[in-house]
Amino acid sequence: MEPKNKRVPVDKVIALLQEHLGTNTEIVFHDLTLPYEHTIVDIRNGHITGRTVGGCGSNLGLEVIAGKVKNGDRFNYITHTKTGRILRSSTIYLYEEDKVTGSICINTDISDTIRMESMLREFNGYNVLAPDDRESEEHFAQNVSELLEQFMQDAQKLVGVPSPLMKKDDKMKFIAYLDAKGAFLITKSSEHVCEFLGISKYTLYSYLESIRSNAQNEEKPNGGNA
Repeated sequence: MEPKNKRVPVDKVIALLQEHLGTNTEIVFHDLTLPYEHTIVDIRNGHITGRTVGGCGSNLGLEVIAGKVKNGDRFNYITHTKTGRILRSSTIYLYEEDKVTGSICINTDISDTIRMESMLREFNGYNVLAPDDRESEEHFAQNVSELLEQFMQDAQKLVGVPSPLMKKDDKMKFIAYLDAKGAFLITKSSEHVCEFLGISKYTLYSYLESIRSNAQNEEKPNGGNA
């Protein structure tokens, strides 16, 4: 027997999750067909990350849209907010005809239970802590300018050289990192990058073309020989 409702509206799913998981869990629906500056169309318990409807997505979503990550679905990874909250997060992406159109993200604040866990370990005098391989560098930005700034800070740390002292190879490494993160999908990102690196748009696009060409050659079998 065929079900009458083949599709459950996303807002019904969001409402279900909100009621079931309570106020300590943020549920976010991103419409990824919209400009990345304003992908959040529904958010419950936004106090967890401080985001609201009309806000932007995180760095992880940008990588999926840019095609840098083929399957972005992730479950039970650990993230941190700027205010120090520790979150257990899961994200799934929605597709139509192989094109990503949206995502649903769940972020549960586990800060209090982490503290309780620590107190119990101290009380018991028994520590079984081990490195957590679920840690994720996800940035919950209030807007895309903030997200781009974070990308550029991360790229700066990776290169390890102040921008005025960067050589061509340093700048290409900087740009390659940004491209891998999907940063150039952000409106006017190229202008900010050019200003930071002290290069022209022509130079930026030339570097990008070279970086992407090299990346494509590396993906081909036998070093690019067909």
